[in-house]
Amino acid sequence: MLTAFYSWVRVLCRERAVALSEQTRVIRKTYGLQPYYMKQGNWVPKEPLTTTSPSANLDVFKGKTLAVIGYGSQGHAHARNLKDSGLNVIIGLKPDSRSVATAVEAGFEVFDPAEATRRADVIMIAVPDMRQAALYRDDISPNLGDGGKCLLFSHGLAIHFGHIVVPEHTSVAMVAPKGPGHLVRSQFIKNPPEGTPALIAVHQDADGCARDIALSWAHGIGSTRAGVFETTFKEETETDLFGEQTVLCGGVSALIKAGFEVLVEAGYSPEMAYFEVLHEVKLITDLINQRGIPGMRFSISETAKWGDVSVGPMIIGDIKPRMRQALSDIQDGTFVAKWKKEYDNGLPNYNRLLAEDDGSLLERVGTHLRAHMPWIPKVNTGGTQAQAVFKG
Repeated sequence: MLTAFYSWVRVLCRERAVALSEQTRVIRKTYGLQPYYMKQGNWVPKEPLTTTSPSANLDVFKGKTLAVIGYGSQGHAHARNLKDSGLNVIIGLKPDSRSVATAVEAGFEVFDPAEATRRADVIMIAVPDMRQAALYRDDISPNLGDGGKCLLFSHGLAIHFGHIVVPEHTSVAMVAPKGPGHLVRSQFIKNPPEGTPALIAVHQDADGCARDIALSWAHGIGSTRAGVFETTFKEETETDLFGEQTVLCGGVSALIKAGFEVLVEAGYSPEMAYFEVLHEVKLITDLINQRGIPGMRFSISETAKWGDVSVGPMIIGDIKPRMRQALSDIQDGTFVAKWKKEYDNGLPNYNRLLAEDDGSLLERVGTHLRAHMPWIPKVNTGGTQAQAVFKG
């Protein structure tokens, strides 16, 4: 099943690219950004902005107050990195939030979201997607004043699908690190310091400063050390949802579960099945991440390579129509509408499906085996993300 896994990754990565660029695409960049052209077989590389880029500095934040609303995975990383970069950062949290104590312990002043918005010049909304609209309506919108503030997002869903509509006198931009919050933080404090790549985008620019604010924020959290790419809210939102549904989360999880079940049903021990279809996934994905798919193949046997190219496509089959349907559901709002309905109904299916996986044989076996692997970091997932994901 390991052979099928890395063949599956190869096929899905190719299909993801084809689904988004099969025909000539012209993405018109606004706010001074140049258009770029994507055509199959005629790719023009985009060069990232780095620490040497003229706007990659913190001058735009001199005398300014930055507010991070939320202190979860992304929120705590943005806040702590910006604070360590010498900026004035406050946190916005509901008084009953479990994260209040964690933020105070890290040295932040904590206010309720409405007061944090009033005090701040730049406000990053770092709460889950489906909570953003109510937060904006009740706490942020009434306190934006008559202009001069800038709203930032780490993901474009709420803006792109119209859950939040911001008045024209307020700038709206995005800074989206391409990694979870604990990675954004751990890379920042490494010795020597490193960074996590990020995307920036501008939705509306009220005073001509939105792009500089987004790039400077990315610089403050360390992303210009690795590279910052310019995109649009539409492109970031739709490709991000597509990737996590079909490849990174949904695709990987479904393939692992299917492989485990096939081996166990065929009479193999659950422990062996776990090692072959889940434990070794990290080995393969690390190699792909570091070297690409050809580089991964450099480190595997000839037998594994042959299984990769000959069996993997048979396992996956003609996946393009299903991937295109998933992409279409994202583009036309079907997926987000269903997700919002599920959320508004109290998450019954969401909770049921998660509970089924939590109690599965795969997870019970994994919990037992991981207890014998002292090199794997132990994470308490019962606390706040800022506590559980990374301490540092």
